[in-house]
Amino acid sequence: MRRVLPLVLVSCAVLTGCNAGRSVAEGAGQFGRGFGAAATAPLEDLNLRRQYIPTVLLQAEANPYDLRNLTQCRPIAAEIARLDDALGPDLDEPPSPDGRFISERAADAASQAALAAVRDTTIDFIPGRSWVRRLSGAETHSRHVQSAIQAGRMRRAFLKGVGMQRNCAPPAAPSWFQPRRTRR
Repeated sequence: MRRVLPLVLVSCAVLTGCNAGRSVAEGAGQFGRGFGAAATAPLEDLNLRRQYIPTVLLQAEANPYDLRNLTQCRPIAAEIARLDDALGPDLDEPPSPDGRFISERAADAASQAALAAVRDTTIDFIPGRSWVRRLSGAETHSRHVQSAIQAGRMRRAFLKGVGMQRNCAPPAAPSWFQPRRTRR
């Protein structure tokens, strides 16, 4: 494994740097940022570095069904946009056309595989990793992060249902929803 890892890293750096449509510096920079995060993964296990939880997810965790100040479509859409920023696009949203070439997608996939190998290698150096995570509090924080993400997803789905009930157009409702026409 020790002989294979440097070969994989060099290959991915070359693939990432040689993407069509991207500069070498940009591709290498993305790989470098990912490499730094993968190499410092043990800091999370020791609870020396924590994953940030956005405020909107903490609010969703505290009260996922809160409708205060959400009586009209615009505020509902704004709250859903805040959740989308924290969680990424909802499942009902069509994938955005990124316009990348197949070679770019292949290079990104190779880069992600190499970064996963680096992360796995660095965290394997910690003996008794599960105990270290429990004793340091990292496991508790990880569960809190997952709970906040789940609450945010639940709140977004709830708000889209409220938006449908109030006859709001997307994004205050699911993307497939067509508001009823009101008679005058």
